Amino acid sequence: MPVTDTTMSAQMDRWICSFFFLLFYASSLPTLGNAKLLQELGPQEYFSSLQAGRASLAYFSHNVSPSAQAFLEQIENSVEALQDYGISVVKVNCPKEDVSRYCWKENALRKAYLFRGNILIREFPTDALFDVNSIVANVLFALLFNEVKYVETLVDLQNIENLLKGRSNMVFAYVPATGTAEHRAVMEAAFVYGTTHQFVLTTEATLMKEAGNDEPGSSAQLFFCHCQLATDPAQPCRRTPMKQALTMLNIHRHLKLMGAPLVTEVAEDPEKVSTVHLQLGLPLVFILSQKETYEADRRTAELVAWQLLGKAGVALLSRDVVDSNVLLRSNIALKTPDEGVPIKYLALEDTDEVITLVEDKSKFEQIQEDEDEEDEDEKENDNQDIQDDQVVEAVSRDRKQELPLEQILTLTEETFHTTMLEAARVVVMFYASWEAVSLAVQRSYVEVADHLKGTQGLLLSQVNCWDWPGVCTKENITQFPTIRIYEKGGRSLTYNGMLGTEELASFIILSQVSCPLKLATIDEAEDYLRGELPSELSSYHHTSILGVFSKATSVAKEAFVEAGNILSGHVTLGLYFEDDALALSRKYAVSPPALLLARSRDQSVEGIALSKQSAQDIVQMIRYELLDIFPEITVQNLPRYLQLRKPFLIMFSDGDISQMERKEMLKLAKGRPQQAFVTCWLNLKNTPVGHGILKAYFATLPSLPVLVWVSLHTAGQVFRFPPDQSVTEMNILSWLEKLKAGLEIPSSTLSEEDWKPPLPAYNFLQMMETTVPEFILHTSYSHGDTQEQQQPESSEEKATVREERPEESGVKAEKGQSPGRDLRGTAPRLAGREKRHSEL
Repeated sequence: MPVTDTTMSAQMDRWICSFFFLLFYASSLPTLGNAKLLQELGPQEYFSSLQAGRASLAYFSHNVSPSAQAFLEQIENSVEALQDYGISVVKVNCPKEDVSRYCWKENALRKAYLFRGNILIREFPTDALFDVNSIVANVLFALLFNEVKYVETLVDLQNIENLLKGRSNMVFAYVPATGTAEHRAVMEAAFVYGTTHQFVLTTEATLMKEAGNDEPGSSAQLFFCHCQLATDPAQPCRRTPMKQALTMLNIHRHLKLMGAPLVTEVAEDPEKVSTVHLQLGLPLVFILSQKETYEADRRTAELVAWQLLGKAGVALLSRDVVDSNVLLRSNIALKTPDEGVPIKYLALEDTDEVITLVEDKSKFEQIQEDEDEEDEDEKENDNQDIQDDQVVEAVSRDRKQELPLEQILTLTEETFHTTMLEAARVVVMFYASWEAVSLAVQRSYVEVADHLKGTQGLLLSQVNCWDWPGVCTKENITQFPTIRIYEKGGRSLTYNGMLGTEELASFIILSQVSCPLKLATIDEAEDYLRGELPSELSSYHHTSILGVFSKATSVAKEAFVEAGNILSGHVTLGLYFEDDALALSRKYAVSPPALLLARSRDQSVEGIALSKQSAQDIVQMIRYELLDIFPEITVQNLPRYLQLRKPFLIMFSDGDISQMERKEMLKLAKGRPQQAFVTCWLNLKNTPVGHGILKAYFATLPSLPVLVWVSLHTAGQVFRFPPDQSVTEMNILSWLEKLKAGLEIPSSTLSEEDWKPPLPAYNFLQMMETTVPEFILHTSYSHGDTQEQQQPESSEEKATVREERPEESGVKAEKGQSPGRDLRGTAPRLAGREKRHSEL
């Protein structure tokens, strides 16, 4: 930072402010009566009055001649100004007979002398002290020889910079000539701040051009050089120019701003915050931050602060203290020094817009108008254009609710790979902060993190691909959200199931154990079938599958192992491949290769011969066998049963079905016809969407429970079981025979129209290509896939957009740095705002 806030105490600051005020006030007073302050002494009396360490400006004169009268008037006018710095001004009247060094006629008329104590510091030609400014400037310049260095060449300036690097900062001033008002202002500032900063002065316009200033011209200039931060000898001191005219008050103001913290961290109501910038009439820019992206937000704030140094203050504002009415998409807040003006919250795209916001008032007014119009549109159309997508609607409705992310580590481009190396198992959710499904799944992910809190060796994390596209490109993330488990050693596992809390948690738990789990003895195999699973699966109660293979069936065994890799995280698979495998399998009336299924609900073991022995056939067979015989249909499990492409015999009920009905339906499901259709039930209390299904099936809602036959994949006909008949296996089978014979009239016939979303899907990546040029789109295809097969998928990838990271102090040279930087981590950028579907 420019100067730490410990360099000057609050008391010292107040003294300096008072000093400059009094100095300014005194310089504005009329000069009447100054002559009374000018002491007139004889030579002997003058030299005897000099005190050690005290400065004195003396003019030795005989009777004042007309030619010296103008000079004497200026000396008299400067008395009060010099007294403010403890410098006395004396007119020494020399006797006619005195021909000593100072009273000799020629010297007396042409020179003034500066003493410190009785030591002569400097002789001034009277023509160099032509007004009050020149007198004060030259006297202070002589007294502050060590505090103010004069340089003539660029080499001299660089040598001083090199000596100061890592130690102190430098104030470098250019004045076209000495003795001017600007020179005086610099000297007065050096008198106050000379012990804090090294002051350097030049009058050489050529030096300014060589130093990179193309327009030194005739105007004085001042730069604050941040040498204390430049620890690298090859690194130049960063310079912050003072844009205002060189007056003592402007210099004081500039140095005050340079001494303020570069970035202030705020954890209180921003309306109550007061900083040096606001006190000096400058705006304060808040960059909204959150714990998960603190480091990235801090670097962004430092980058903005360097660009606005001397123009505005920058603060890092925690989202935890922002009013809940502020939209989450806001990433910037602006507080002006004007009293009574509320803080304005905005959503900007990159740091260039933040700079423009401060430097261009008309641009700020335009952005403010746009934000106000957008807020009004949101209020007027809050329920429009979001009903086409329930996920978007839910996310829009809950957008102001902050998620508790304490259990989830947010990864960045810098921390991703180190985290993979350090943790045993890392679960990563790759998401996009502008995408509705990602934000909806993030809620489930938070619930999973809370459920698995304390699990040894497990770390849950997330990566926002909008902020860190380089990470997601390298990891080949082609859709959002993607959940992947990384294990130490390089193995990774991608989740492709339902994105609910229970399913995600189950996947993470199951993936902790090898799939398949190799068992060495028959006792271990029997324990496995009885449900004695590894400690990691102590809370898991589902069907366990054991593959039994003899040495003669090693090909089938390898296919089973491959199937286990595919199903890892979804099922528990055991593998028994020992010499006594035949004895184990015969116990359950099968021969190797075979599968033994231990169903937790009825504590029975079922043996199934493996007729097909490819990995994909085994995967399909296992998935089918894991389906419940008489399942309760839910939103989560419906896709698994629809994939069977069989008719549904489904009972709708308002709560649990009766024991008698359950018993009869189970008998039906276990019977021979079960291969032909899916026998299931739906509890409307657990799955309210069932009401909408019944409305589509019947003109008027039937009384519950109701048994329905529906052929979703063929004719789409819906039949209702006669309500006057009891639900028994025999009655249902008889009714199904009539359906088969065409003797029943369908209650309704479903439309043959495809069940597609009301509106086409958005190609967000294509939109990004047209609106954000720095993103390069890539399309990746799996081996053997055609372009036609891949085209509908969101397989485009964003190329790396590397942000140049400032050095620890934020003083990295700007060479090669891009003009703008994304506001990463703070919120979705402008291109990723919550746009209405009609706009897209």
